[in-house]
Amino acid sequence: MKYIISAGGTGGHIYPAISIINKIKEEDKKAEILYIGTTDRMEKDIIPNMGIDYIGIKMNGLGKSLKKITGFLTNTISGVRKCKKIMKKFKPDIVIGVGGYITVPVVLAAKGEKAKIILHEQNSIPGKANLILSKYADTVCISMESSKKYFKNGNIVLTGNPRSENVLLSKKGIKSDYELKMSKKLVLITMGSLGAETVNQKIVELLKDFENKSYEVLLVTGKAGYDDVSKNKLPQNVKVFPYIENMGEVLKFTDLIVTRAGATILAEITALGLPSILIPSPYVANNHQVINAQDLEKNGAAFIIEENSFDKKDFINKIDKILSDKTLYKKMSTASQKMGITDSATRVYNEIERLLK
Repeated sequence: MKYIISAGGTGGHIYPAISIINKIKEEDKKAEILYIGTTDRMEKDIIPNMGIDYIGIKMNGLGKSLKKITGFLTNTISGVRKCKKIMKKFKPDIVIGVGGYITVPVVLAAKGEKAKIILHEQNSIPGKANLILSKYADTVCISMESSKKYFKNGNIVLTGNPRSENVLLSKKGIKSDYELKMSKKLVLITMGSLGAETVNQKIVELLKDFENKSYEVLLVTGKAGYDDVSKNKLPQNVKVFPYIENMGEVLKFTDLIVTRAGATILAEITALGLPSILIPSPYVANNHQVINAQDLEKNGAAFIIEENSFDKKDFINKIDKILSDKTLYKKMSTASQKMGITDSATRVYNEIERLLK
């Protein structure tokens, strides 16, 4: 079978797309896969480096200014023409859109070429691209039940986020590789690959408060924030890294995670049944990270701390309570695990297979 995958702009779209690609390769040994992404976002480097055939199309987001709107419409029209030429040559059996504005010309072209279409939505509040395109899709796969109400499409399937299956397949890391002790519980603090300057600054202010705790802290600052954080005198039980390539192996020996509320990390931690303290990013569209986080909090799997009302004492107290109260920890872990979907990539592939039949 021939598959076109499209996703772009952020890791939250790209890495689930990669998980779907890996599942397709696992299930269909003769699969021919083509990835259509942008010419100037992170997928243009990530995907070709994985040995996946890649074509870049110029595309921009749909902003509020006249210039942005005009650019979006112009690039969409041009992109549809280019994608139709690509599809006439490649002849895909199915087109899979995994989010980002690049999927708009790809899916519109696929509809014109009468290819089967699947969309995947990662967040509780769907992105604009998926909302625009959902009426053209044969199936819309969602990661969270709460996003179902936004789609009018008749075939909505809860699959979860394909990254959850990846983290379960990760090998458990070795604590000593990160200068950590086997005998101590671990709090992982990470705000994503780029980090978060505001949160890093707040964490720096309380590093000394971790000094006499019975647990260890692994702080992943993001590459941009590492120098500012690492120059501080650190307690022996606090380890700082700029970036961790295989976060899955670290999540497998983590006891409590402090993180943003992006769709990918939430899929991973619920698959593993990890309790969490969530600091949603206030800088994302539709405030969707707050909604993502509220799903976990209302189910008892997480506590939320708003970035703009971050309180050092409250933060430390929450960590201490979760790790010291065995009943609470078990309750949060069980709630997290109940929310997790551990076979997400398989569920998405099952929908692909159903449509192709």
